[in-house]
Parts: sequence; C-alpha cells; structure tokens
Amino acid sequence: MSLSKRQRANLLRYFVYAATLIALALLIFIVDWSKLSNAMFKWRIIKEQFPDILTKAARNTLIFTFFGFIGGLGLGLILALMRLSKVRPYRWFAATYIEVLRGIPLLVTLLILGFGVPIATGWTWPNMYVQGAAPLALVAAAYIAETIRAGIEAVPRGQMEAARSLGMSYSRAMITVIIPQAFRIILPPLTNEFVLLIKDTSLISVLGVTEGTRDLAQFGRDGVGKFANATPLVVAGLVYLILTLPLTQLVAYMERKAKRVRR
Repeated sequence: MSLSKRQRANLLRYFVYAATLIALALLIFIVDWSKLSNAMFKWRIIKEQFPDILTKAARNTLIFTFFGFIGGLGLGLILALMRLSKVRPYRWFAATYIEVLRGIPLLVTLLILGFGVPIATGWTWPNMYVQGAAPLALVAAAYIAETIRAGIEAVPRGQMEAARSLGMSYSRAMITVIIPQAFRIILPPLTNEFVLLIKDTSLISVLGVTEGTRDLAQFGRDGVGKFANATPLVVAGLVYLILTLPLTQLVAYMERKAKRVRR
C-alpha cells in the first residue's frame, strides 16, 4: 500500500532522527574525550584568558564592528539613494561600487587599503582602529546599500504620492516619510549585517594589530602560540558566540513579529 505525502514526510523525519542519534552515539564512543579535553579544554588555560579576553579583545572587536557598521550604514544609504536616482552617472557609480566591493574578498580589500594604498601614496593611517574599521565600512556599505534600496522599494508608492500631494519636495518626502518606513522593514537584515561584521573583524589581524588593538581572533591565536594548545581559540569562539547569539535571536524575533503584522 502506497504511503500518503504526509506519511512519507513523517517517515523521512523519523529516519533523520534515528540517523542523528546513531551518529551521536558513535561520536560518544569513538572520540577520546580525555585527549580532546587536554587539547582544547584545559581549565588552567581557560582561566588565564580572563579578564583580558573580555576587557581587551572583545572590546576591540566591538570597536572595529561599531565603527565599521556606522560608516557602512552612512555610505550605504548614500549609495542606495544614488542607485535610485534618475541621474545616470549616479546610478552607474553606485552600481559599479557595489558590484566591485561585493565581488572582491574582504581580505583582499583589507590588504589593498591597509598596505597597498599607504605604500603607493606614502599616506599613513592615523591609528589601527581607523585602519581596520575603514575597509570594513567600505565593504559593508556595498551590502547595506542593496538592503536599503530593497527596503525603499518595498515601501508602497502611494506613500511618496501622498507626501508629494501635501506639498513636500521629493527630498523631504524621502527623508521624513520613505526612509523611516524602509528602515523598519530592513531592521532584521541590518542586524544580520552587524553580526557578520563582528565575525569579519577576525580578518583585521592581517594588518598587524598592536598589543592594545588585538581582536578576539588574534587574541586566541596568540594564546595558541603561547600555550601550544587550542584552548584559547575555543574560548575566543565561545566569546564570539556570546556576542552574536543574542543578536541572531533578536533577528528571529523581529522576523516573526513582522510576519504576524503582515497577517
């Protein structure tokens, strides 16, 4: 007798559950937990990571992220408005910038701006925070611009028409009516971009951060070199998780709330 679509779906789900339990059981019996604990979870090393991993490394990670996001948000808004402009050169410039910066890996952008530009021009960055946050902001702007543009286009056209009928100029209507509504729509993806920037700061160490500007990833790598043990990287990963998990849960909550509003 053939199974219904719902019965097949239930059968597949039970199969996935069983396969997962078998895999976990094999993992429990195969892994040498004492060796794993000694290589990655040494309590003595964990204690030595604090409080510096929070007061210095996590702080620096958030500083790089904050300035990268603020810069990317401001530039991204300008680029989004240029993409929607009726002036062709503006649209061409914004489209080119967005495609190029999204197409080049962040690591390459960091190296070009961090080393290439100073070598070619003789100009030096004022400090490590600016040198690290500026490339983050320039790359983030390309992604944020598309997010903002999508949000602006998602606002019903009647909103602009109503504002213009009240005597508002196009610029004033965009600033006071359209953009605030667009930002309410795109708040979840913007929060996601902030989470991605937190993790992207791990690449800044290629620029040669100083002792006082080490981010979480560099702090963990330095610890591995010092103790010849992977525990510092595990601790750094857990701190990343502590920073990002509440934000990802916030995004999920905002998306659920938006779905309820649409219904």
